[in-house]
Order: sequence, then C-alpha cells, then structure tokens
Amino acid sequence: MPRRKIRVTGAPQAPLRAALAALRTSLGMPEDFPPEVRQEAERAARGPMPPSYDATDIPFFTLTPPASAGLDKALHLSRRGAGYRVRHAVADVAAFVVPGGALDAETHRRASTLYFPDGEIPLYPTVIGGDAAGLLPGRTRPAVLWTIDLDAEGRTVDVDVRRALVRSRAGLDHASVQEDIDAGTAEEPVALLKEIGTARERLELERGGTSLNVPEQEITEHDHGYAPSYRAPRPTENWNAQLSLLTGMAAAELMLAHGTGILRTLPAAPDGAVARLRRTATALHIDWPHHVSYATLIRTLDPHDPGHAAFLQECTTLLRGARYTPFRAGVRPAITTHAAVAAPYTHCTAPLSRLADRYASEICLAAVADRPPPGWVLTALDALPGQMSEASRRADTVERECVDIVEAALLRDRVGEVFDGCVVDLDEHRPTVGTVQLESPAVSGRVEGERLPLGERLRVRLTRADPGTSKILFAALAGA
Repeated sequence: MPRRKIRVTGAPQAPLRAALAALRTSLGMPEDFPPEVRQEAERAARGPMPPSYDATDIPFFTLTPPASAGLDKALHLSRRGAGYRVRHAVADVAAFVVPGGALDAETHRRASTLYFPDGEIPLYPTVIGGDAAGLLPGRTRPAVLWTIDLDAEGRTVDVDVRRALVRSRAGLDHASVQEDIDAGTAEEPVALLKEIGTARERLELERGGTSLNVPEQEITEHDHGYAPSYRAPRPTENWNAQLSLLTGMAAAELMLAHGTGILRTLPAAPDGAVARLRRTATALHIDWPHHVSYATLIRTLDPHDPGHAAFLQECTTLLRGARYTPFRAGVRPAITTHAAVAAPYTHCTAPLSRLADRYASEICLAAVADRPPPGWVLTALDALPGQMSEASRRADTVERECVDIVEAALLRDRVGEVFDGCVVDLDEHRPTVGTVQLESPAVSGRVEGERLPLGERLRVRLTRADPGTSKILFAALAGA
C-alpha cells in the first residue's frame, strides 16, 4: 500500500541532499552489503534454479516509472471469451537464495528496501535485484507465473500459479502507455489495461475498498532555494495497481483455502486517526461533511490540486496499522481482511523490495500443487511478521525524518513569517505543544503556545527551519 512519495532533484552538494545523506548515516542504514553476501549473490546470479515450465512464448511487457531500478513483475493481458485472462509474472527470488545462507540472513535483517527522496537502500544486491532476478526486456528469467481468469465484470473465476521461464518483450513506461491509450492507438494486450483496470476499480467501489491516488511530491533546487510541486498518478498507474491488488487477493484466498499463509491485514482506522484527518481537511479547505464517508471523500479529490495532493499524502497515516498475520494448521486468524482493500489480501508481487513476498509465493505454489510448503518457509513463518514490522518501523522513521527535512528546506528562508493554519493534533501530556497544518504552503510542523485550539484556525510564526536538524517550529500568536 502507498506511502508518501517525495523525490529530490538538484546538485549533490545542495544542503537538502547533504541533510538526507547525514540522515542515512545517523540512522545506521546499511547501504552496502558484506563481502560474503556479495559473493554469494554473484554466484547465485550466474546459476539460478531453472523451472521446468517454459512460458517464453508469451509476449510479456513491463510497465514502470522511467526511473525504476528493479523489475519485479511483467504482464500479459488477453481476452477469454466474454472475460479476460491476466498473466502476472513475478520475479522468482527464491531461485537465487539458498535458505540459511549469507544472502538469506542479510535479507532477513533488512526485510525491505528503504526509499529516500534521493535514492534507496535495496533489499538485494544489484547483481540480483537490478539484474539477474529482474524481468528485464529481452532476457529469459525464472518467475512465479500467476494466471488469473476473470469474467466479463472482472471477477475472478479461476487461479493458477506455477514456476516458469518467462521473457519480457518490451519495457514500457506509464507516460507513453497513457498517451497511446488516450489516443486510441494502443494495441492489445496493452489496450486491455484500461478495460480490466476500470472493471477492477468498479468492483473495488462495490466492495467498499479505497485506493489512494497518492501524488509524488518533487522538490527542485533553484535560485538557492527549493520549490515544491506535485505529480498526480496517471490512470495507467492506478490500473496497474489494481492488477497487483487482484493478484494479492487471489494469493490470500489460496492461502486461506489451503490453511497456511501470511496475510496483510488492517483493522478499521481508529476514530482518533480519522478525527485528525478531518482537522487536516479543515486546514486545507477541503469540504468533508460528517455524513460523507472517508471512502466517498477520497474519490472526489483531485490529486492535481496542491491542497488535495497534500491531504492525500496525509491519508497514508490511516494505513499505519497494517501488519503481517501468519497462520497455519487450518486455524484462521481473527482478522483476515485489509480494511483499505475490503477483502483478504497479501503481499506477493514485489519480492525484490519486500522479504514477505518471497514466502507468500512459496506458500501459494504449494497450495496449488496440494502439498505442504517447504520446511524453510514454515521454519521462518512465525518470525517473519516481527522482521517485517521492524522493517516497517525503519521505513516509518525514514519517511517521517525525510518529510521533516524536506519541509524544513522549503521554509528555511521564511523564518519570522506569519502563516495561517489549523491545529490538527495535540500532545496528550503537554497541551501547549501540538501539530499545525498550514494552508499555504501545505506543510505541517510542531507548534508551541499557551492556547492551542484543536481543530480551529490560528496564525503562527515560523521560528525555526533547519534541514540539518530536520525540524521546523512554529509559535502560536496570542489572540490570533
């Protein structure tokens, strides 16, 4: 599910980039891999375990942002009578990893790729994550091949998953595909992305699910300052995301039917989190009547609007309660659904950036073959949620600190200025400390004052903005 997306462009020596580099150092994030891990990865890249099923005759394509480093998945879409067939090839990372080896241990330590506005710290060494395991165009690769048949309305009617050799024919980007679909010049199977994607969006609405069209915020250095802008997701990105959700839902159902698995679950958002979001909407002049549900409001927002874009980024906080929930021996967990998906769901389509996806694939392969999962999967299953939770905690820290650094950079030349805002949160132990959401620019930060009226508008003065300390601070104006 989405996180806040921030991208920084500019010279490496710029203060913002320097602050981000210092953050990586202070957090102790391991950018490089130990020598024994690199050596094992290089050996594995030269001789992965080959599958017996050959699907290289299927003309798969990849669809990614232009700057994407790893290619986890490839698609092929076709008609099937009145319905559709979705083939989703996912990188078979297990073909390169020896259970219990140095590479395996290192990936359990990292558990996920960490994303920074100016780069990333990968889960796998580049020789695997960016090359040998990636579904690069023109390269034959081992993959976990999902074949999902849909009816005319886009509902799942049959699922198969197996190991296969695949070969992507084309590496496409969202901008060019969107242009072709809009112009009516896209050919099948690419043209079916819109048809199937919109069908799945209708079903999502029907079951009460919500997909956040989280815009990417770009921070550009110019004239010794920084300028923010938002890039709204293209429809192709949302349709592509619907196919990943489709596969994750199919995988969850296979696991539940087989009696062993690891789900991605999310309870309904607590009232306090929704109330805070309502106050943020007020600060950004977004009309959210009390009789309108969160899911309904989300579908009315325009990610091209800066205020709406900022609000959509804040909406990602409602996903913070998501967790990995393992089960076995046919004992279903107490919670099996993901509130945002409004259905059972699991992560399985991004194994180059998430450790859990490797295990989900193995469990589903075993379920379709009607056999128990491999011993190395069952041995690791109970500890996996804790490892993923720790990775999520690190990712939350990175996201929070990066947002603070970026917002401090945006405001560093405006110390002393007065802004209009709204208090969206208060420290329960210190009522004189809270969080203020500014109207413009649409940033939030710590505010201090004798009277902080929760949910009400007020004027604040910026007293500190230092990217080096990654903090901004406002003071509430008396009588404002």
